[in-house]
Amino acid sequence: MSLPHRLVLALVLVLVLPARAANEPVISLWPATSGEVPPEKVRLTDQGEHVVSNIHQPSLTVYLPAPGTATGAGIVICPGGGHRELWMDHEGYSVARWLADHGIAAFILKYRLARETGSTYRVEVESLADAQRALRTVRSRATEWGVDPARVGIMGFSAGGELAALAAARGEDGKPDAADPLDRLSCRVAFQGLIYPGNAKAIQPTKDSPPAFLLCGYDDRPDISQALAEVYLRFKQAGAPAELHIYTGVGHGFGLRATNTLPVAEWPTRLRDWLGERGFLAAAKAAK
Repeated sequence: MSLPHRLVLALVLVLVLPARAANEPVISLWPATSGEVPPEKVRLTDQGEHVVSNIHQPSLTVYLPAPGTATGAGIVICPGGGHRELWMDHEGYSVARWLADHGIAAFILKYRLARETGSTYRVEVESLADAQRALRTVRSRATEWGVDPARVGIMGFSAGGELAALAAARGEDGKPDAADPLDRLSCRVAFQGLIYPGNAKAIQPTKDSPPAFLLCGYDDRPDISQALAEVYLRFKQAGAPAELHIYTGVGHGFGLRATNTLPVAEWPTRLRDWLGERGFLAAAKAAK
């Protein structure tokens, strides 16, 4: 390959790298297993977005606020992709960067995929275990990462929203006598953000459900755009706090992209406003 061609190739590789900085740590969630683990697969869409599959080593990518800006809140983010793959940019890296820039520690979860071809994983078993492990991992390093353990929530998009709702519904206290120190910590969530969640009809809140921020597009398919309104009513009827936003002219999978237009482009600000009203950004209020 000639030198000019190598320079062009290097430039292309830089342009298509995932939208995260190299110094953002990636934390493995489970102890290493013996034997060879197949590598993750990454494909690029025509728009240059990164889509990951073949996940056998679940992990967290850590985005922390700049020193002096942390609110004390932390959010585990579950990208979507139909439980077959994970759309890492507009439902992961971009969201985490925005949150960190606004004082909220963010942790992108790569979880095992239950509906990938040939997968033996299950949403309510391995995927849920990854989400619960992620919450415990954040709490285990709360001091290091500037997070209040009582203000750790979860947020998910599409299939990731289904997983986030499942984790919120099945939170558990830690087991004091567990052999694994992480299992001694709680995996309960303080709040949940369900962004055009899959399987919305399965969300059945109780009066003890964590507060929920619900969001979708009016033009999404009915099992989301209509079902999420019904989920809000179930929260209301159960006496559990919830806030619902449905944006007109928007379909499925908008996430957080530079191409999003108003008003849906401002949904992260609505989320932050809601977190502030619920008291989850107490450190930021105290600093004002």
